[in-house]
Amino acid sequence: QVQLVESGGGLVQPGGSLRLSCAASASFFSLYDMGWYRQAPGKERELVSVCTSSGSTNYADSVKGRFTISRDNAKKTVYLQMNSLKPEDTAVYYCNARAKWSGVYWGKGTLVTVSS
Repeated sequence: QVQLVESGGGLVQPGGSLRLSCAASASFFSLYDMGWYRQAPGKERELVSVCTSSGSTNYADSVKGRFTISRDNAKKTVYLQMNSLKPEDTAVYYCNARAKWSGVYWGKGTLVTVSS
């Protein structure tokens, strides 16, 4: 069983920055692919970014060049640095961990609101 706890959400003005963190309880954290998803009001949950166990990263087109995912395996934590935030980035952001030998796990989410 893996527990994920997100933090770092909040209210920010357009053009501002936030850094989300996701702390995991997983053993063998380094073997999990870690990702960030988001769900805006009235919309489906969508992938924002993923960092695989090998360190490869991928981003949704809507956040490329603005968001950066990173992980610290020693701290069992994954981060999402979000810059140049836009109102359309407003959503609940969820942390995700997955491994074929373990399963898929979700955090409870952290709310990001981009508004002036």
